Amino acid sequence: MEEKKEEIKNVQVIKPENEFENPAELYEKLKKAIAKYHPSTDISMVEKAYRVAYEAHKDQKRKSGEPYIIHPVSVAIILAELELDKETIVAGLLHDVVEDTTMTLEDIEREFNAEIALLVDGVTKLTQLNYSTDKIELQAENLRKMFLAMAKDIRVILIKLADRLHNLRTLQYMKPEKQIEKARETMDIYAPIAQRLGISKVKIELDDLSLKYLKPDVYNDLVTQIEQKKTSRDKFIEDIVAEVKQHIESAGIEAKIDGRVKHFFSIYRKMVNQNKTLDQIYDLFAVRIIVDTVKDCYAALGIIHEMYKPIPGRFKDYIAMPKPNMYQSLHTTLIGPGGLPFEIQIRTFEMHKTAEYGIAAHWKYKENADGHNSADTEEAKLTWLRQILEWQRDMSDNKEFMSLLKSDLNLYSENIYCFTPSGDVLNLPNGSTPIDFAYAIHSAVGNKMVGARVNGKMVNIDYVIQNGDRIEVITSQNSKGPSRDWLKIVRSTQAKNKINQWFKSELKEDNIARGKELIDKYCKSKSIILSDYTKPEYIEKVIAKYGFRDWNSVLAAVGHGGLKEGQVMNRLIEEYEREHRKEVSDEEILEAVTNSPEKPKVAKSGGGIVVKGIHDVAVRFSKCCNPVPGDEILGFVTRGRGISIHRTDCINVLNMPEIDRVRLIEAEWQTGAKENPKEKYTAEINIFANNRTGILADLSKITTEREIDVTSMNVRTSKQGLATISMSFEIGSVDELNRLIDKMRNVESIIDIERTTG
Repeated sequence: MEEKKEEIKNVQVIKPENEFENPAELYEKLKKAIAKYHPSTDISMVEKAYRVAYEAHKDQKRKSGEPYIIHPVSVAIILAELELDKETIVAGLLHDVVEDTTMTLEDIEREFNAEIALLVDGVTKLTQLNYSTDKIELQAENLRKMFLAMAKDIRVILIKLADRLHNLRTLQYMKPEKQIEKARETMDIYAPIAQRLGISKVKIELDDLSLKYLKPDVYNDLVTQIEQKKTSRDKFIEDIVAEVKQHIESAGIEAKIDGRVKHFFSIYRKMVNQNKTLDQIYDLFAVRIIVDTVKDCYAALGIIHEMYKPIPGRFKDYIAMPKPNMYQSLHTTLIGPGGLPFEIQIRTFEMHKTAEYGIAAHWKYKENADGHNSADTEEAKLTWLRQILEWQRDMSDNKEFMSLLKSDLNLYSENIYCFTPSGDVLNLPNGSTPIDFAYAIHSAVGNKMVGARVNGKMVNIDYVIQNGDRIEVITSQNSKGPSRDWLKIVRSTQAKNKINQWFKSELKEDNIARGKELIDKYCKSKSIILSDYTKPEYIEKVIAKYGFRDWNSVLAAVGHGGLKEGQVMNRLIEEYEREHRKEVSDEEILEAVTNSPEKPKVAKSGGGIVVKGIHDVAVRFSKCCNPVPGDEILGFVTRGRGISIHRTDCINVLNMPEIDRVRLIEAEWQTGAKENPKEKYTAEINIFANNRTGILADLSKITTEREIDVTSMNVRTSKQGLATISMSFEIGSVDELNRLIDKMRNVESIIDIERTTG
């Protein structure tokens, strides 16, 4: 009993990091955290990882000015507090070395092992994903990658959650716009995932820290209001705990009892959902009773209900009907002394550990005392992840995937429990209807459903299921299948997905006809003659592009919304224009240039590159010298690929054979090309320098300050310590490029900088 009590730790709502903490002291804290739960005293691999990370990050600082090593050690401490295996903690210490230092995955695999390299690689890839983009396609693709990484090894997302938690703890050092971006991303993606995996210890703190930066006024007001009543609140909780303890012990039940105020985000959510002020919120206070057995849980509940008057409708039995993330507890709200309501949660020590640590509570990779691996109930906890992966396979429409995923990760959703006629329990989202129930049983039941009975009475199909309802689905073999209106009624993502799948498979002919209609309508609105663009060779390219079997499948996808008609037509038009550009012969191009009274004028526009005076000709900027506005340029009539634009000092032009020089034509930049800030051109430079630590960071700082997008960078270092850095980036004009080069020349250790000329 005492050992179990020792395991239980109170969740801290906000635990700010000590500024500029000593890395060595922080590492000692990590070792103590591991020693509390790990059966093995051998932490040599952890010590090695600390030394490697310390050396790799030794010259780096965080935004706060503190040594960078503090971040990976703090992440490792969070993982140790979740009682994870040593491999996860080692990967936590090394999670930034591949992205931020010269160390490679091969180095990690050589120094440690392939398992740790896989974890670090997974976290590195997640870090590079951007979930806050406005582009649905990119955002959905990034989320797909994240869930695939989770499926490969769930420890990847646990490390990422710990990384995000420590970053939020130190978010005060970031710019305000970055604070809001990270907090929003956490609220939308990471906190719900922590909740789904049952890790309330992390989820609660992510919620509160996100609220602190997303709604600082609300957060500070809550803190102030709760702090103002701290003395009376503490007295209230102490009295309740003492009174409950006395009665529980008198009944011969051993228990650990404590009290707390609920975390800030939980309070704020109740205020918003119930449209109430802080004073009107029930169960602001919570007392937790932790006992040995399930039998003791119900015995303690009986004692509590004798002591205090329960509020009707406020009792929830999550022991008999666990939440989807395996959370179990008895919840009851009572009227305390002075008429003040409070909540009591009753659970076993095992349930408490699951509630705090979720999927990490019975870690599959964690060694037991006898050295074997444990694999108790983790598989059940990953049911949700498997469902996400099924959606990924079934859905080509990214908007639909995003909608279903965000609905499933909805912070505000509560679950309801209902029964089948045979007495089995089903767990559905709050607001579910008999249709949701039918599809939760089986897709065939949903597709053949014609009605439903609830508690023995016929109801409409849009009836909202209540806790404890007994549902009976009425089916008919004569049913024509689901209605599209059902998509507006159902609440569960599972039902929506299955209904959409039915329409895709069963109504293909209707979808084909609708797809044709949508494409015809689009063409009429854009004054496009469809027959010009539907040659077999163009259609084959579209089929290949989107991975369909035939043209009818493309039309069906447009019909049910999986593809947009604009996407298909733009692709057809692109193929048409590519072929028609090729039909212009080299001789025609040369003749057009020769007969032109002025030099062709070159510029970039939203539609690509244009040459004034020459139409329907493919024009491109040469990659060997990358001309930008302000450079002296000329054109070269290629064989079958239109005109390529070069700088006059391009080495390929200077060394061109005499036979090819007849194809050179004069060209100049179109007026306004230099001044257009929206148009960007690729430029490449070679930087020669004496190699030193931090030189790339100094160069990157210069491009970042000027908002220049670096597209590629390659570094080669000779045995003599001379570094050659090849850098490509997007630039507006040669004047902007020259200013950038002048600034880079002032960086310490730079010897020379030159543009590539071929």
